[in-house]
Amino acid sequence: MAASELYTKYARVWIPDPEEVWKSAELLKDYKPGDKVLQLRLEDGKDLEYSLDPKTKELPPLRNPDILVGENDLTALSYLHEPAVLHNLKVRFIDSKLIYTYCGIVLVAINPYEQLPIYGEDIINAYSGQNMGDMDPHIFAVAEEAYKRNANYFHYTKQGGSPVIDGVDDAKEMVNTRQACTLLGISDSYQMGIFRILAGILHLGNVEFASRDSDSCTVPPKHEPLTIFCDLMGVEYEEMSHWLCHRKLATATETYIKPISKLHAINARDALAKHIYANLFNWIVDHVNKALHATVKQHSFIGVLDIYGFETFEINSFEQFCINYANEKLQQQFNMHVFKLEQEEYMKEQIPWTLIDFYDNQPCINLIEAKMGVLDLLDEECKMPKGSDDSWAQKLYNTHLNKCALFEKPRMSNKAFIIKHFADKVEYQCEGFLEKNKDTVYEEQIRVLKSSKFKLLPELFQDEEKVLSPTSATPSGRVPLSRMPVKPAKARPGQASKEHKKTVGHQFRNSLHLLMETLNATTPHYVRCIKPNDFKFPFTFDEKRAVQQLRACGVLETIRISAAGFPSRWTYQEFFSRYRVLMKQRDVLGDRKQTCKNVLEKLIQDKDKYQFGKTKIFFRAGQVAYLEKIRADKLRAACIRIQKTIRGWLMRKKYMRMRKAAITIQRHVRGYQARCYAKFLRRTRAAITIQKFQRMYVVRKRYQCMRDATIALQALLRGYMVRNKYQMMLREHKSVVIQKHVRGWLARRRYRRTLRAVVYLQCCYRRMMAKRELKKLKIEARSVERYKKLHIGLENKIMQLQRKIDEQNKEYKSLLEKMNNLEITYSTETEKLRNDVERLRMSEEEAKNATNRVLSLQEEIAKLRKELHQTQSEKKSIEEWADKYKHETEQLVSELKEQNSLLKTEKEDLNRRIHDQAREITESMEKKLVEEMKQLELDLNDERLRYQNLLNEFSRLEERYDDLKDEMNLMVSIPKPGHKRTDSTHSSNESEYTFSSEITEAEDLPLRMEEPSEKKAALDMSLFLKLQKRVSELEQEKQSLQDELDRKEEQALRAKAKEEERPPIRGAELEYESLKRQELESENKKLKNELNELQKALTETRAPEVTAPGAPAYRVLLDQLTSVSEELEVRKEEVLILRSQLVSQKEAIQPKHTMTDATILLEDVQKMKDKGEIAQAYIGLKETNRLLESQLQSQKKSHENELESLRGEIQSLKEENNRQQQLLAQNLQLPPEARIEASLQHEITRLTNENLDLMEQLEKQDKTVRKLKKQLKVFAKKIGELEVGQMENISPGQIIDEPIRPVNIPRKEKDFQGMLEYKKEDEQKLVKNLILELKPRGVAVNLIPGLPAYILFMCVRHADYLNDDQKVRSLLTSTINGIKKVLKKRGDDFETVSFWLSNTCRFLHCLKQYSGEEGFMKHNTPRQNEHCLTNFDLAEYRQVLSDLAIQIYQQLVRVLENILQPMIVSGMLEHETIQGVSGVKPTGLRKRTSSIADEGTYTLDSIIRQLNSFHSVMCQHGMDPELIKQVVKQMFYIIGAVTLNNLLLRKDMCSWSKGMQIRYNVSQLEEWLRDKNLMNSGAKETLEPLIQAAQLLQVKKKTDEDAEAICSMCNALTTAQIVKVLNLYTPVNEFEERVLVSFIRTIQVRLRDRKDSPQLLMDAKHIFPVTFPFNPSSLALETIQIPASLGLGFISRV
Repeated sequence: MAASELYTKYARVWIPDPEEVWKSAELLKDYKPGDKVLQLRLEDGKDLEYSLDPKTKELPPLRNPDILVGENDLTALSYLHEPAVLHNLKVRFIDSKLIYTYCGIVLVAINPYEQLPIYGEDIINAYSGQNMGDMDPHIFAVAEEAYKRNANYFHYTKQGGSPVIDGVDDAKEMVNTRQACTLLGISDSYQMGIFRILAGILHLGNVEFASRDSDSCTVPPKHEPLTIFCDLMGVEYEEMSHWLCHRKLATATETYIKPISKLHAINARDALAKHIYANLFNWIVDHVNKALHATVKQHSFIGVLDIYGFETFEINSFEQFCINYANEKLQQQFNMHVFKLEQEEYMKEQIPWTLIDFYDNQPCINLIEAKMGVLDLLDEECKMPKGSDDSWAQKLYNTHLNKCALFEKPRMSNKAFIIKHFADKVEYQCEGFLEKNKDTVYEEQIRVLKSSKFKLLPELFQDEEKVLSPTSATPSGRVPLSRMPVKPAKARPGQASKEHKKTVGHQFRNSLHLLMETLNATTPHYVRCIKPNDFKFPFTFDEKRAVQQLRACGVLETIRISAAGFPSRWTYQEFFSRYRVLMKQRDVLGDRKQTCKNVLEKLIQDKDKYQFGKTKIFFRAGQVAYLEKIRADKLRAACIRIQKTIRGWLMRKKYMRMRKAAITIQRHVRGYQARCYAKFLRRTRAAITIQKFQRMYVVRKRYQCMRDATIALQALLRGYMVRNKYQMMLREHKSVVIQKHVRGWLARRRYRRTLRAVVYLQCCYRRMMAKRELKKLKIEARSVERYKKLHIGLENKIMQLQRKIDEQNKEYKSLLEKMNNLEITYSTETEKLRNDVERLRMSEEEAKNATNRVLSLQEEIAKLRKELHQTQSEKKSIEEWADKYKHETEQLVSELKEQNSLLKTEKEDLNRRIHDQAREITESMEKKLVEEMKQLELDLNDERLRYQNLLNEFSRLEERYDDLKDEMNLMVSIPKPGHKRTDSTHSSNESEYTFSSEITEAEDLPLRMEEPSEKKAALDMSLFLKLQKRVSELEQEKQSLQDELDRKEEQALRAKAKEEERPPIRGAELEYESLKRQELESENKKLKNELNELQKALTETRAPEVTAPGAPAYRVLLDQLTSVSEELEVRKEEVLILRSQLVSQKEAIQPKHTMTDATILLEDVQKMKDKGEIAQAYIGLKETNRLLESQLQSQKKSHENELESLRGEIQSLKEENNRQQQLLAQNLQLPPEARIEASLQHEITRLTNENLDLMEQLEKQDKTVRKLKKQLKVFAKKIGELEVGQMENISPGQIIDEPIRPVNIPRKEKDFQGMLEYKKEDEQKLVKNLILELKPRGVAVNLIPGLPAYILFMCVRHADYLNDDQKVRSLLTSTINGIKKVLKKRGDDFETVSFWLSNTCRFLHCLKQYSGEEGFMKHNTPRQNEHCLTNFDLAEYRQVLSDLAIQIYQQLVRVLENILQPMIVSGMLEHETIQGVSGVKPTGLRKRTSSIADEGTYTLDSIIRQLNSFHSVMCQHGMDPELIKQVVKQMFYIIGAVTLNNLLLRKDMCSWSKGMQIRYNVSQLEEWLRDKNLMNSGAKETLEPLIQAAQLLQVKKKTDEDAEAICSMCNALTTAQIVKVLNLYTPVNEFEERVLVSFIRTIQVRLRDRKDSPQLLMDAKHIFPVTFPFNPSSLALETIQIPASLGLGFISRV
C-alpha cells in the first residue's frame, strides 16, 4: 500500500509551527497525487491551506492512532518521527505525570522539578527481579537489568544564582549525607575534616589579588578569606600568601623565585582549589571502595557514567569543547551499539539484513583528536614559550579553514572558531584555552599544604609523588582526569620531562579512549535526561527546549535507525489475537504462523512492508497504523451493522408499541367523546329544570329581601326617634347633675382657699410669738450659770418643768387627735353647710335679676365647657386606656395560654428528648464501648505486630550470630587439644532458655573454645559484641512487650471466661462415654470379618452397573451393612447397660477405710455371687424389653420418615407433571421445527440434570466408601493392638480382689498414665529420630496429627512426675533447638515448616491444657485433669514456645510468599482468564510478558492449585483452624498487594477489559474461600483495594457525579493510588475514551481532605500479627500408640 493512500479525509497529520514546533491538523478531503495544497483544519477549528514543497513533494508526517499515544516505548509507535516522539513524551509527562519513557534501549527521563514518591523502598522491591519490559519505565528497571544493587547518593554543591532550591530541605539532606558517610565507614572526625576542607576551598575562591605591575601581584594585608582558609587548613598565612603570588624556577645550576602576574595568580589559585577538591574526591572514593570491598573475587562490575550533555551557550570555552568532544565519542558508540542490536535481532529472527544509512560523526572526531587536529595544535601551542590564544587560533585557521567542511570561522571574530557537531554548530572562544589546558599546580603551594597541622589534609597528598600515567588506573578502579603534575623544585640532571608535557586535553583524550574501550567491552544501558523548561517550573513542558535536547541526545537518531528497518514487531500469537477480527473462519488454521502469513498477504500487498521471522512478524513504519485503521474500520462497520440492526429492532418495537398505544388511545378517546355527549344531553335537561327552580327562587328571594328591608327600615327609624328623645332627656338630666357638682366644687374650692388663708395667718402670728419666746429663752440661757450658782435648787424645778413639757406634749397629742376629729366633723359640717349655702345661693341667684349674673354665668359656662371638654378628653383617654388595657390583658392572657401550651409541648418534647437522649447516650456508650474494644484490639494487634517484628529481628540477629560464630570457628586455625567441638547453636540456646542464670561447666565449654586466638577476627568479635548487646536489649524489650501482651490476653481471657461458662460434666456421664468408647473398640473385633467381606465386595465389584445405587449387589451390601450396624447397636446397648449397672453399684458401694466396711462389702459380694446370674438374667430381660420398645419406636419413626419422603416424591412428581404439561402446551403452540428443537432441548436438560444427580450420588457413595475404608483401617489397627486385652475374661476371684474398679479389669491399657519414659542419655536420640530426621512427606503422613508434640509432652510429663528439673529443662531446650535446627536446614520447604508449626502449637496447647490452671482446664475430662503437671510451672517455656511458633509462622509466610510471588502477576494480571476480552497492543523493542497463555506460564488455575496444596497440607498436619484462617488471610493479602502494586506500575494493564479480568479472577478466589468455608477468615477484606481498583477501571469517568461515586466507592484506596490509576488508564480500542485531566483534578480536589498514607504501593512484605487461640485436644494421652516406624523403641509407656 502506498503511503499517499493513508492521507484520506479525517486523517490527522503534523505540520511545523514556530511556537509549538509541531501542530496537529485534520485533512478535510482526500489527498490525490499531484495536489500542491492540503486542506487542513487545526484543533482550534481554523481552516488552513498547507502548501507542499514543490521540489520534494514531501507530505506532512501522519499522526499515530489515539490508542498508541502515551506508550511506554517510543518504538511501539507506528509512525516513528520527531512530532510523534515529542507528542508522546508530552502526553506522558503532562497528562499522566510519568517522567520515564523507553526509546528502544534508551531510557528518556524528563526532570519534573518536583519531589516524586517513586524512589522509595517499596518501588525498589516492586522492580526487583522483574524484566526490563515487564514494568513501566523506571530507572530502577535499568538498574535491575544491570544488577540488583543498593544505591547511595552523594550531593555536591554547585554555583548558581540562588543557594536555595524549592522543595529541598538542606538540613535533612545534610543529615542523610552524614548517615551515608557513617554507614560507609567514614567517622565523624573525618566528616568534619571533609567539611572543613570544602569550606576552605570555598574561601580560597574568594581570595583576591592586587597588581603591583604587569608582571607581579600581591595579596592584600590581613586578607580575611585567606586568613580563614589558612586557619581551616592549618597552614601559615605569610607562607601561603607568598606562594600564591610567586613561583620557583629551577635551572641546571640555580633556583629562582619569580613573581607572577595577577591573571596567572588567579589561574594558579583556581588550579589549586580544583586540585584539592580532586584529591579529596579520590580520597572519599578510596574509602568507599574499601568499605564495600569483599573478599570474594569479582568477575564483573557495574559502572555508572554521568556526564553533561551536549552544551552550546553564548560563550563557549575549553570546558564546553571537552564535553562536546566526549559526547561526539559517546554518540558514535551509541549509534554503533544500536546498529549492532538491530543486526542481532534481525539475525536471530533470520530476517534478511540490509545496511542502514545513519549519521557517522567520525570526521568530526578526527577534526578534534587526529594528528594536526584541534587538540594536537593546542598541545603544540602550549609547549611554545610565547604561545598565546591568538597564535593558536591562527594556526587553526591555517590548518582547517576551507579544508574541512566541519570547521568554520566566524565572520566578525578572529579569536573564535566553529565546529559542526552532530547536534548543532558551536562557536568556541579561543581566549583562555591555553591556560585551561595547562592548568598547572605549583609544588610550593602543595608543600605548604603538606606541612599542615590538620591531619586529614596531608593524607590527601601522600601519593602525590607517584604520578600515574593516563593509561594506568587508580586504586579505586577509575581513570583520573587530574591536573598537570606538580613540578619539582629541582629536577635531576638528565631526567625526562615527558610528564610535564601532558596537558589536560591530552589526559582527557587518553581517558576518553580508555572509557570507550571499557564501554565496548561491557553491556551499556543508556539514560537520556531532558530539561522540560529553563525556569525549573514543575511539570511544565517547553516544546522548543525539549526538541532541541532530543535532537542533541541521540533519541531521534535511535528512532531514525529503528524506522529505517522494521520497528514494529509482533509475535504470531499476539498478531493473531489482535487481528483475529480481520480473518474469516476459513482463514483460521491450526498453525498460527501460517494463518498470520495468509492474512498478511491479503491485507498488505507490498511484501517489502513486512518480514516473517522465526517467532515474530516485523513491520515497517506505518504498517501497524494501517492495520489498526483496517481493524478500526472493520470494527466500526460491525458496530454500524449492530447499531443498524438494534436501532431497526428498537424502532419497529417502538412503532408497534406506538401503534398499539394509538389504537388504545383512539378507543378510549371515542368512548370518552360518546360519554361526554351523553353527559351533555343529560346536563342540558337538568339545566332547564334547574333554571326553572332557580328563577322562582330568585323572585321569591327578591320579594323576601324587599319585605325584610322595609321592616328593618321602619324598625330603625322608630328606634332612631326614640333614641333621640331619650338622648335629649339624658342630656338634660346630666347637665343638671353637672351643674350641681360644679357649683359644689366652686363652693368647696372657695372654702379651702379661705381656710388656708386663716391657717397661714395663724401660723405667721404663732411664729412671731415663738421667736420672741425663743429670744427670751436664749437670754435666760446665758445667765444660767450665774443662776445655777445662785440657785442650785432650780435643777429640780427644771426637771419638774421637763415633766410638765412631757405632759404638755401628751396633752398636745390628745388635742391634736381631737382637732383631727373636729376637722373631720368640721369637714362634714362644712360639706353640709356648703350644700346649704349652695341651695341658698341658688335660691338667691334665682331671686336676683338675670341681667346682673349674665357675665359671671357666661364666664362660668365657658370655664365649665372648658373643664367639660377636658373631662371628656380625660374620660375618652381613660376609656381608650381601659380598652387598651383590656385588649392587652386579653392578649396577654392568650399569650400566656399559648405559652402554657408551648411549655406543655416543650415539656413533652423535653421528656421525649430526655428519653431519646438517654437512649442515644446508652447507644453511644455501647458504641463507644465497642469502639474502645476495637481500639483495644487494634492496640493489641499493634503490640503483637511490634513484638513479632522484634522476634523476627531477634531471630535474624540470632542467625547472624550463629553465622558469625561459624566464621569465627573457621578462622581459628587449630583447636585446643582435649576439647571437643559441640553445637554452638545448642549451647547458645541452652543458656538462653534455662530457668536460672546458672551455667554449668559443660555449657560454658563451647563458649571458651570459640574464643579466637589471633587478632585477625577482631572486627568480627566487635560486631559480635555489638550484636550481643543488641540481643540483650531486644530481649528486655521483648520481655516488657510480652508482659503487656500477657496482661491484655489475661483480660481477654477473663472476659471470655465470664461470657462462656459451661456447666461441669458429671462424672457418671463421662464414665458412660468412656464405657461406650471402650465397648465400641471391643465390638470391632467381632465385626471385623463382616466388614472385611463388605470391603472386599466393594473393592472387587468395580462395574458401575453393579455398584450403582439401586443395583441388586448394592442393595445386598447395603442390607448387610444395615444388619451389621443394627446388631452392633444392640450389643453396644446391652453391654453398656450392664456396665452402667456395675458403675451404679460402684457408686452405691463406695470403699471405706475401716475394717467394718470392708467386711460388709465382702459379705455383700459373696451373697451376690450366688444370685449374680439370676440378677443379671432379670436385668437383661428387663433391658431386652426396653430395647424391643426402642426398636419399635425407631421402626415407627423410620416408617414415618419413609412416608414423609414418599409424600415429598409425590409432590415432586406432581410438580414435574405440571411442568411437563406446561412445556407440552408451549410446544404445541410452536411450529413443528421449533417444537422438535424445544423437545430435544428439554430432553437434553432433563438428562443432564439426571446425570448430575447420579454423579452427585456416586460421589457421595464414593466418599462413604472411602470413609468406611479409613475407619476400617483405624479400627483394625486398634483391634490388633487390643486383641490380647480382649481375650481375657473376668473371673470371680478377680472381682473379690479388686472390688473397687470392676470396669477397668479387662483392659491393661487402663493402667497407662499417659507418660513416656526414656533414659537421659537417649535424649539426643529422641530429638534426632523425632525431630531432626522426621520427614513430613514420609513417615509423618500416616501419623496422628500432632503426634510428635504429644510424644514430647508425655516425656515432659514423666520428667515432671519424677520431679527432675534438669531433665525437664534439658528436654525442652533440646526440643526447641532441634526444631530451630531442622527449620534452618529445611526452612524453604513448606511442608516441613507447616508440620513443625502445627506440632509446636500443639505442644504449646498441651502445656496449657495440662498446666493445672483453671482457665485451661474447663474443657478437660476428669481423666485429662488427672494428667496435669504436678511439680513444675512451665509458663516461661510456654512463652518461649509461643515465640518459636511466631518465628515459624513468619518463616511459613516467607516460604509461601516465595512460592506464590512468581505466579501472582502472571496469573492475576497477564493471563487472559476470559479469552478475547482484552486486546494486545504493540509493545516496541522492550518485549513485555504476553497475556496469552504459553506453555510454562502461570495462570489463575495455577494459583488456585497452589492454594489447594497449601490448604490440604495444613489440614493434613492438623493445624488449628484459626491458624489456617490467619495463613489464608496472609496469602490473600500478598496476592492482592502484589497484584495492585504491579497494576499501579504498568500502564498497559490499566484498561477496562483488564478490570473485568481482575474482577473475574477475584471472584474465583472468593469462590475458593466459600468452598473451603473460609469466608469469615478476613481474607476477602484484604482483596478490597484490588477490587476497588478493578471497579475504578470499569466505572464511568466523565461527570462530577462520576467523581463523587468514585470518591465514595474507593475508600480502601489512597488518593495517590486513585490518581495513579486514573493517570495510567489506557484505552485498548479506539472506542474507549481517555480520562480527562480536568476529571483527575476534580478527584484530587474532592479527596484533598482525606487523611491517608501518601505511599503509592502497598507493603507486600507486611505480615499480620499472629495469635494462637487455645485449642484443647480431646485425645486421651493413655491411648496414644507409638508407631515402630519412628524408631523410638528405647522409650516405654508408663
